[in-house]
Parts: sequence; structure tokens; C-alpha cells
Amino acid sequence: MPGLGTILNVLGILAGGLAGLLFGKLLNERCQDTLTKACGLSVLFMSIGGALEEMLTVEGASVTSGGTMLLVACLALGGLTGELLNVEDKFERFGEWLKAKSGNAKDQNFVNAFVTASFTVCIGAMAVVGSIEDGIFGNYSILATKAVLDLIIIMVMTSSMGKGCLFSAIPVAVFQGGVTALAQLIQPLMTEAALSNLSLVGSVLIFCIGLNLVWGKMVRVANLLPAIVFAVAFAFLPISF
Repeated sequence: MPGLGTILNVLGILAGGLAGLLFGKLLNERCQDTLTKACGLSVLFMSIGGALEEMLTVEGASVTSGGTMLLVACLALGGLTGELLNVEDKFERFGEWLKAKSGNAKDQNFVNAFVTASFTVCIGAMAVVGSIEDGIFGNYSILATKAVLDLIIIMVMTSSMGKGCLFSAIPVAVFQGGVTALAQLIQPLMTEAALSNLSLVGSVLIFCIGLNLVWGKMVRVANLLPAIVFAVAFAFLPISF
């Protein structure tokens, strides 16, 4: 059944969020702060691994790197577009609306938790490829694997940041469900080069999320999201980055 993968992913996030809420009540503020930084460090190294996987090529006994100009171009153009559209502000306003409607008006960390968790589980090639496979072939295995990973990530993040993380299920449902519904149209765009670019740029954006978790908000990640669109578009240019 097309869409089953997204349903499993949403259920995984909700299960992880509920488990995190129960676990978080047992932790004092110092433990929660340490857990947040531990989660941030994990996200940093996962994203570094994803980026290096796309940038490094082993040729015999030598290792070559590439993709630097692609990163610069995508992040610069994407950041400029995001700032002009003020994506971060719109996402935070949605978070504020959710906070009020869900009865969490007194939770000062709700919006930050919602935004951070949403970007962590939404950005990446796994979500796109898994949703396309689910939409066209009914193969939900990639999203089922992602559901398990997201369950663990959201459980840890919720226990340290609060219930806002649990609501990251909403953008996951909208984004992955939308890709699944439009899979026939999107599939031709997801060439090997496009997926490689998306994975590289997406990994760097996830790295920024890790930075914000460890050192406080340093990067407006939402305003860099258009970089992913440029990453896919550049795969169809006749020149190589």
C-alpha cells in the first residue's frame, strides 16, 4: 500500500517521542543538558560521515575529494533565497501556532525542540528516496528502516528538549506523504547525480543542526533549506562542480 512507509515513520516518531517524555521526567536539568549535547555530537558525526561519503573518492591507493564548489554554490544561493523568503520565521510561527493549539503555551523550549527535531528527521536523501520507492513500487523498506532510526533519535531528543520534538511527526507526514503522492513526477528528477548532490548538501545542513544542539543556535538552518533544491537542479547542468 503506497504511503505505508510514511505511516510507519510517523508512528516511530510518536513512539520515540512518548518514550522520551517518560524517560525525560527521570532526568534532572544537568542530565538533560548533557543528553542534548550528546545528541548534537552524534548528529555532527553522522552528518560528517554522510558528507565525506559523497565528497571522497578512492582511486587505487589515493583518495580524491570533490563537491566543494557545489557546496559553496548551493549554500550561498540557498541561503540567499531562504533569507529573502524568511523560511525560518515562517517555520517558527507555525511552531508557535502548534504550541498554542496543543496546550503547550507555557513550554518555552517547544518551538526550538519542534524546529530542531523536524529538520533532523526530514532532511536527507533517505526520506526522498524512501518515499519515491513507497509511492511507485509500494516498497516501504527504506522508510521502515528510517522509522527505527527516527524513533531512537526522537526519543533521545524528546527526553532532553521536551515534547516539541514529538510534533516533528507532522512535517514528516506532510513532506514524505507529499513526495509519495507525487512520486511518478519526482522520480525522473532523482538521478544518481541528483541524489548524490542532495545527500551531500543535506548532510551539511544536518551538521548545522548538530552545531545548534551543542553550542546553541548558531545557524538559521531553515533559511538554508532551498540549498537542497539547488543541489538537485545543479545535477542537470552540463558543467561539473
